[in-house]
Amino acid sequence: MENKLPKILITGGSGFLGSRIVEELLCDDSPLQPEKIIVFDQQIYKGQLGDKVEFIQGDIRDKGTVEKVCKGMDIVIHCAAIIDWGTRTREEVLSVNVGGTKNIIEACKANHIRNLVFTSSLDAVFSGKPLVNIDEGQPYASSFHTVYCESKVLGEKVVLEAASTDLKTCILRPSDIYGEADPYHMDPLIDMAKSGFYVRLGNGKSKCQHVYVGNMAHAHVLAARALWIDNKTVESQCYFVTDGPGINFFTFFDQIVSGAGYKIFPKNLWLPFRLAYTIGSISEFIAVLWRPIKHYNPKFSRFAVLYTCLDFTFSSQKATDDFDFAPKYNREEALQNTIDYYTIGND
Repeated sequence: MENKLPKILITGGSGFLGSRIVEELLCDDSPLQPEKIIVFDQQIYKGQLGDKVEFIQGDIRDKGTVEKVCKGMDIVIHCAAIIDWGTRTREEVLSVNVGGTKNIIEACKANHIRNLVFTSSLDAVFSGKPLVNIDEGQPYASSFHTVYCESKVLGEKVVLEAASTDLKTCILRPSDIYGEADPYHMDPLIDMAKSGFYVRLGNGKSKCQHVYVGNMAHAHVLAARALWIDNKTVESQCYFVTDGPGINFFTFFDQIVSGAGYKIFPKNLWLPFRLAYTIGSISEFIAVLWRPIKHYNPKFSRFAVLYTCLDFTFSSQKATDDFDFAPKYNREEALQNTIDYYTIGND
Protein backbone atom coordinates (compact mmCIF):
# COMPACT_ATOMS: atom_id res chain seq x y z
CA MET A 1 0.00 0.00 0.00
CA GLU A 2 1.23 3.48 -0.86
CA ASN A 3 1.72 5.66 2.24
CA LYS A 4 1.92 9.03 0.50
CA LEU A 5 -1.03 10.93 -0.93
CA PRO A 6 -1.27 10.61 -4.73
CA LYS A 7 -1.07 13.31 -7.35
CA ILE A 8 -3.99 12.73 -9.72
CA LEU A 9 -4.48 13.88 -13.30
CA ILE A 10 -8.06 14.01 -14.59
CA THR A 11 -8.36 14.37 -18.34
CA GLY A 12 -11.67 15.86 -19.42
CA GLY A 13 -11.80 17.27 -15.91
CA SER A 14 -13.92 20.27 -16.92
CA GLY A 15 -16.71 18.07 -18.25
CA PHE A 16 -19.94 16.72 -16.78
CA LEU A 17 -18.35 13.66 -15.20
CA GLY A 18 -14.76 14.87 -14.84
CA SER A 19 -15.65 17.96 -12.81
CA ARG A 20 -17.76 15.83 -10.48
CA ILE A 21 -14.82 13.45 -9.96
CA VAL A 22 -12.79 16.45 -8.79
CA GLU A 23 -15.55 17.33 -6.31
CA GLU A 24 -15.76 13.78 -4.99
CA LEU A 25 -11.98 13.60 -4.50
CA LEU A 26 -12.08 16.82 -2.49
CA CYS A 27 -14.87 15.64 -0.15
CA ASP A 28 -13.81 15.11 3.45
CA ASP A 29 -15.16 11.56 3.25
CA SER A 30 -13.37 10.72 -0.02
CA PRO A 31 -11.86 7.21 0.16
CA LEU A 32 -8.86 8.54 -1.77
CA GLN A 33 -7.40 11.79 -0.45
CA PRO A 34 -5.19 13.45 -3.08
CA GLU A 35 -2.11 15.56 -2.54
CA LYS A 36 -2.74 17.37 -5.82
CA ILE A 37 -5.30 17.29 -8.65
CA ILE A 38 -4.49 18.45 -12.17
CA VAL A 39 -7.53 19.14 -14.34
CA PHE A 40 -6.63 18.84 -18.03
CA ASP A 41 -9.19 19.84 -20.64
CA GLN A 42 -9.79 22.00 -23.70
CA GLN A 43 -12.78 23.54 -21.92
CA ILE A 44 -12.23 26.08 -19.17
CA TYR A 45 -12.59 24.54 -15.71
CA LYS A 46 -15.36 26.28 -13.76
CA GLY A 47 -14.73 24.64 -10.41
CA GLN A 48 -12.76 25.95 -7.47
CA LEU A 49 -8.99 26.17 -7.88
CA GLY A 50 -6.57 26.29 -4.99
CA ASP A 51 -3.67 24.59 -3.31
CA LYS A 52 -4.96 21.16 -4.29
CA VAL A 53 -6.47 21.85 -7.71
CA GLU A 54 -4.71 23.22 -10.79
CA PHE A 55 -6.19 23.63 -14.26
CA ILE A 56 -4.14 23.16 -17.43
CA GLN A 57 -5.84 23.83 -20.75
CA GLY A 58 -4.81 21.63 -23.64
CA ASP A 59 -5.70 19.12 -26.32
CA ILE A 60 -5.50 15.39 -25.60
CA ARG A 61 -4.35 14.91 -29.21
CA ASP A 62 -1.16 16.93 -28.60
CA LYS A 63 1.47 14.37 -27.56
CA GLY A 64 3.93 16.93 -26.23
CA THR A 65 1.36 18.65 -24.05
CA VAL A 66 0.02 15.34 -22.74
CA GLU A 67 3.50 14.16 -21.77
CA LYS A 68 4.23 17.43 -19.95
CA VAL A 69 0.97 17.45 -18.03
CA CYS A 70 1.59 13.86 -16.88
CA LYS A 71 4.94 14.66 -15.25
CA GLY A 72 4.95 13.96 -11.56
CA MET A 73 1.53 12.30 -11.51
CA ASP A 74 0.76 9.06 -9.68
CA ILE A 75 -2.71 8.29 -11.06
CA VAL A 76 -4.44 9.22 -14.31
CA ILE A 77 -8.23 9.16 -14.56
CA HIS A 78 -8.81 9.42 -18.29
CA CYS A 79 -12.29 10.79 -18.96
CA ALA A 80 -11.54 12.98 -21.97
CA ALA A 81 -13.63 11.92 -24.96
CA ILE A 82 -16.00 13.11 -27.63
CA ILE A 83 -19.37 11.67 -26.65
CA ASP A 84 -21.19 11.63 -29.95
CA TRP A 85 -23.97 9.71 -31.65
CA GLY A 86 -23.61 11.05 -35.17
CA THR A 87 -22.92 14.80 -35.26
CA ARG A 88 -19.08 14.69 -35.46
CA THR A 89 -16.88 13.30 -38.21
CA ARG A 90 -15.36 9.85 -37.91
CA GLU A 91 -11.83 11.29 -38.00
CA GLU A 92 -12.50 13.69 -35.13
CA VAL A 93 -14.08 11.08 -32.86
CA LEU A 94 -11.32 8.52 -33.42
CA SER A 95 -8.52 11.07 -33.07
CA VAL A 96 -9.73 12.04 -29.60
CA ASN A 97 -11.19 8.81 -28.23
CA VAL A 98 -8.53 6.45 -29.57
CA GLY A 99 -5.58 8.67 -30.51
CA GLY A 100 -5.89 10.65 -27.28
CA THR A 101 -5.99 7.44 -25.26
CA LYS A 102 -2.82 6.23 -26.96
CA ASN A 103 -1.16 9.54 -26.07
CA ILE A 104 -2.13 9.11 -22.43
CA ILE A 105 -0.73 5.58 -22.31
CA GLU A 106 2.57 6.66 -23.89
CA ALA A 107 2.80 9.55 -21.43
CA CYS A 108 2.08 7.24 -18.49
CA LYS A 109 4.91 4.96 -19.54
CA ALA A 110 7.30 7.82 -20.22
CA ASN A 111 6.58 9.33 -16.79
CA HIS A 112 6.48 6.03 -14.89
CA ILE A 113 2.84 6.47 -13.88
CA ARG A 114 1.59 3.12 -12.63
CA ASN A 115 -2.18 3.65 -12.32
CA LEU A 116 -4.71 4.39 -15.09
CA VAL A 117 -8.51 4.41 -14.83
CA PHE A 118 -10.18 4.63 -18.23
CA THR A 119 -13.75 5.86 -18.67
CA SER A 120 -15.41 3.78 -21.37
CA SER A 121 -19.13 3.33 -22.00
CA LEU A 122 -21.84 0.69 -22.12
CA ASP A 123 -21.83 1.56 -25.86
CA ALA A 124 -18.75 -0.67 -26.13
CA VAL A 125 -21.04 -3.71 -26.13
CA PHE A 126 -24.09 -2.16 -27.83
CA SER A 127 -25.19 -4.67 -30.46
CA GLY A 128 -28.45 -3.25 -31.78
CA LYS A 129 -30.26 -6.22 -30.22
CA PRO A 130 -31.81 -6.60 -26.75
CA LEU A 131 -29.24 -7.29 -24.02
CA VAL A 132 -30.86 -8.44 -20.77
CA ASN A 133 -29.01 -8.88 -17.47
CA ILE A 134 -25.66 -9.15 -19.17
CA ASP A 135 -22.33 -9.05 -17.33
CA GLU A 136 -18.80 -8.00 -18.20
CA GLY A 137 -18.32 -11.21 -20.17
CA GLN A 138 -20.56 -9.83 -22.92
CA PRO A 139 -18.44 -9.77 -26.12
CA TYR A 140 -17.94 -6.69 -28.23
CA ALA A 141 -20.36 -6.28 -31.10
CA SER A 142 -19.26 -7.65 -34.46
CA SER A 143 -20.26 -4.38 -36.16
CA PHE A 144 -20.73 -0.83 -34.91
CA HIS A 145 -23.80 1.36 -35.16
CA THR A 146 -21.82 4.58 -34.63
CA VAL A 147 -18.19 5.60 -34.69
CA TYR A 148 -18.55 6.43 -30.97
CA CYS A 149 -19.33 2.77 -30.23
CA GLU A 150 -16.34 1.76 -32.32
CA SER A 151 -14.08 4.29 -30.61
CA LYS A 152 -14.92 2.95 -27.17
CA VAL A 153 -14.14 -0.62 -28.20
CA LEU A 154 -10.83 0.45 -29.73
CA GLY A 155 -10.05 2.57 -26.68
CA GLU A 156 -10.71 -0.34 -24.32
CA LYS A 157 -8.48 -2.63 -26.37
CA VAL A 158 -5.65 -0.10 -26.32
CA VAL A 159 -5.92 0.21 -22.53
CA LEU A 160 -6.08 -3.54 -21.95
CA GLU A 161 -3.13 -4.18 -24.26
CA ALA A 162 -1.08 -1.54 -22.42
CA ALA A 163 -1.55 -3.18 -19.02
CA SER A 164 1.69 -4.50 -17.56
CA THR A 165 3.59 -4.77 -14.31
CA ASP A 166 4.57 -1.12 -14.84
CA LEU A 167 1.09 0.17 -15.73
CA LYS A 168 -1.99 -1.06 -13.89
CA THR A 169 -5.24 -0.29 -15.69
CA CYS A 170 -8.96 -0.75 -15.21
CA ILE A 171 -11.98 0.29 -17.24
CA LEU A 172 -15.33 1.66 -16.08
CA ARG A 173 -18.40 1.49 -18.30
CA PRO A 174 -20.98 4.01 -17.09
CA SER A 175 -24.63 3.38 -17.78
CA ASP A 176 -26.68 6.39 -18.91
CA ILE A 177 -25.34 9.24 -16.71
CA TYR A 178 -27.74 11.90 -15.48
CA GLY A 179 -27.66 14.69 -12.92
CA GLU A 180 -27.16 18.39 -12.51
CA ALA A 181 -25.85 20.16 -15.65
CA ASP A 182 -26.48 17.06 -17.79
CA PRO A 183 -25.37 18.10 -21.31
CA TYR A 184 -26.90 15.14 -23.12
CA HIS A 185 -30.48 14.43 -22.04
CA MET A 186 -32.22 17.22 -20.20
CA ASP A 187 -32.03 20.18 -22.56
CA PRO A 188 -33.56 18.33 -25.55
CA LEU A 189 -36.33 16.85 -23.38
CA ILE A 190 -37.11 20.19 -21.74
CA ASP A 191 -37.11 21.90 -25.15
CA MET A 192 -39.58 19.27 -26.37
CA ALA A 193 -41.81 19.92 -23.36
CA LYS A 194 -41.63 23.67 -23.97
CA SER A 195 -42.67 23.13 -27.60
CA GLY A 196 -45.99 21.74 -26.42
CA PHE A 197 -45.60 18.43 -28.23
CA TYR A 198 -43.81 15.73 -26.21
CA VAL A 199 -43.28 12.43 -27.98
CA ARG A 200 -41.58 9.26 -26.79
CA LEU A 201 -40.19 6.35 -28.80
CA GLY A 202 -41.31 2.73 -28.48
CA ASN A 203 -44.06 1.41 -26.23
CA GLY A 204 -42.65 2.20 -22.80
CA LYS A 205 -41.79 -1.41 -21.98
CA SER A 206 -38.06 -1.46 -22.80
CA LYS A 207 -35.66 -1.01 -19.91
CA CYS A 208 -32.19 0.48 -19.65
CA GLN A 209 -29.82 1.45 -16.85
CA HIS A 210 -28.99 4.86 -15.43
CA VAL A 211 -26.44 6.20 -12.96
CA TYR A 212 -26.30 9.49 -11.09
CA VAL A 213 -23.22 11.55 -11.96
CA GLY A 214 -22.20 11.73 -8.29
CA ASN A 215 -22.28 7.93 -8.00
CA MET A 216 -20.35 7.51 -11.24
CA ALA A 217 -17.71 9.92 -9.98
CA HIS A 218 -17.59 8.01 -6.68
CA ALA A 219 -17.00 4.77 -8.65
CA HIS A 220 -13.98 6.38 -10.33
CA VAL A 221 -12.54 7.41 -6.97
CA LEU A 222 -13.00 3.88 -5.62
CA ALA A 223 -11.43 2.30 -8.71
CA ALA A 224 -8.47 4.68 -8.56
CA ARG A 225 -8.02 3.87 -4.89
CA ALA A 226 -8.09 0.14 -5.64
CA LEU A 227 -5.24 0.54 -8.11
CA TRP A 228 -3.35 2.83 -5.74
CA ILE A 229 -3.43 0.32 -2.87
CA ASP A 230 -2.43 -2.53 -5.20
CA ASN A 231 -5.77 -4.33 -5.24
CA LYS A 232 -4.76 -6.75 -7.96
CA THR A 233 -8.33 -7.94 -8.48
CA VAL A 234 -9.20 -4.79 -10.44
CA GLU A 235 -6.18 -4.82 -12.74
CA SER A 236 -7.02 -5.23 -16.44
CA GLN A 237 -10.73 -5.50 -15.65
CA CYS A 238 -13.86 -3.86 -17.11
CA TYR A 239 -16.79 -2.85 -14.91
CA PHE A 240 -20.38 -1.85 -15.62
CA VAL A 241 -21.57 0.83 -13.21
CA THR A 242 -25.20 1.62 -12.43
CA ASP A 243 -27.07 2.59 -9.27
CA GLY A 244 -30.62 1.37 -9.76
CA PRO A 245 -32.89 -1.12 -11.47
CA GLY A 246 -33.68 -0.98 -15.17
CA ILE A 247 -36.42 1.44 -16.21
CA ASN A 248 -37.70 2.80 -19.50
CA PHE A 249 -35.57 5.67 -20.81
CA PHE A 250 -38.48 8.08 -21.25
CA THR A 251 -40.32 7.04 -18.10
CA PHE A 252 -37.16 7.74 -16.13
CA PHE A 253 -36.52 11.20 -17.56
CA ASP A 254 -40.21 12.16 -17.61
CA GLN A 255 -40.18 12.24 -13.81
CA ILE A 256 -37.37 14.79 -13.87
CA VAL A 257 -38.95 16.94 -16.60
CA SER A 258 -42.35 17.03 -14.90
CA GLY A 259 -40.79 17.32 -11.44
CA ALA A 260 -38.97 20.43 -12.60
CA GLY A 261 -42.29 22.02 -13.49
CA TYR A 262 -42.54 21.45 -17.23
CA LYS A 263 -45.82 20.31 -18.71
CA ILE A 264 -45.70 17.09 -20.68
CA PHE A 265 -48.30 17.11 -23.43
CA PRO A 266 -49.65 14.84 -24.74
CA LYS A 267 -49.30 12.87 -21.53
CA ASN A 268 -48.96 9.48 -23.15
CA LEU A 269 -47.87 9.76 -26.77
CA TRP A 270 -45.55 6.97 -27.90
CA LEU A 271 -44.21 6.60 -31.43
CA PRO A 272 -44.22 2.86 -32.30
CA PHE A 273 -40.81 1.31 -32.80
CA ARG A 274 -41.26 0.39 -36.47
CA LEU A 275 -42.56 3.85 -37.36
CA ALA A 276 -39.78 5.55 -35.42
CA TYR A 277 -37.16 3.32 -37.04
CA THR A 278 -38.56 4.16 -40.49
CA ILE A 279 -38.41 7.88 -39.73
CA GLY A 280 -34.83 7.43 -38.54
CA SER A 281 -33.94 5.69 -41.80
CA ILE A 282 -35.51 8.48 -43.86
CA SER A 283 -33.71 11.11 -41.78
CA GLU A 284 -30.37 9.39 -42.44
CA PHE A 285 -31.16 9.07 -46.17
CA ILE A 286 -31.87 12.80 -46.41
CA ALA A 287 -28.54 13.51 -44.71
CA VAL A 288 -26.77 11.41 -47.35
CA LEU A 289 -28.47 13.36 -50.13
CA TRP A 290 -27.33 16.63 -48.57
CA ARG A 291 -23.74 15.45 -48.05
CA PRO A 292 -22.31 16.89 -51.31
CA ILE A 293 -23.58 20.29 -50.17
CA LYS A 294 -23.37 20.08 -46.38
CA HIS A 295 -22.07 17.29 -44.15
CA TYR A 296 -24.28 16.61 -41.16
CA ASN A 297 -25.56 13.60 -39.27
CA PRO A 298 -29.17 13.63 -38.05
CA LYS A 299 -29.87 13.37 -34.33
CA PHE A 300 -33.01 11.35 -35.07
CA SER A 301 -31.39 8.18 -36.35
CA ARG A 302 -31.89 4.44 -36.32
CA PHE A 303 -29.30 4.27 -33.54
CA ALA A 304 -31.31 6.68 -31.38
CA VAL A 305 -34.40 4.55 -31.88
CA LEU A 306 -32.62 1.28 -31.08
CA TYR A 307 -30.88 2.80 -28.07
CA THR A 308 -34.11 3.95 -26.43
CA CYS A 309 -36.42 1.13 -27.54
CA LEU A 310 -34.39 -2.00 -26.76
CA ASP A 311 -33.69 -3.64 -23.41
CA PHE A 312 -30.15 -3.02 -22.18
CA THR A 313 -29.75 -4.16 -18.57
CA PHE A 314 -26.93 -5.28 -16.28
CA SER A 315 -25.72 -4.75 -12.71
CA SER A 316 -22.70 -3.38 -10.84
CA GLN A 317 -22.16 -6.55 -8.85
CA LYS A 318 -18.63 -7.07 -10.15
CA ALA A 319 -17.67 -3.52 -9.14
CA THR A 320 -19.20 -4.14 -5.72
CA ASP A 321 -17.30 -7.39 -5.30
CA ASP A 322 -13.94 -6.10 -6.55
CA PHE A 323 -13.65 -2.55 -5.20
CA ASP A 324 -16.63 -2.09 -2.86
CA PHE A 325 -18.73 0.11 -5.12
CA ALA A 326 -22.04 1.16 -3.61
CA PRO A 327 -24.06 4.25 -4.49
CA LYS A 328 -23.03 7.20 -2.34
CA TYR A 329 -26.28 8.98 -3.21
CA ASN A 330 -29.58 7.08 -3.13
CA ARG A 331 -31.98 7.27 -6.07
CA GLU A 332 -34.41 9.62 -4.29
CA GLU A 333 -31.63 12.07 -3.39
CA ALA A 334 -30.11 11.91 -6.87
CA LEU A 335 -33.43 12.57 -8.59
CA GLN A 336 -34.24 15.45 -6.24
CA ASN A 337 -30.84 17.05 -6.82
CA THR A 338 -31.44 16.86 -10.56
CA ILE A 339 -35.01 18.14 -10.34
CA ASP A 340 -33.94 21.06 -8.16
CA TYR A 341 -31.26 22.03 -10.67
CA TYR A 342 -33.72 22.09 -13.58
CA THR A 343 -36.74 23.51 -11.75
CA ILE A 344 -38.30 26.45 -13.58
CA GLY A 345 -36.89 29.68 -12.19
CA ASN A 346 -33.64 28.09 -10.99
CA ASP A 347 -31.82 28.44 -14.32
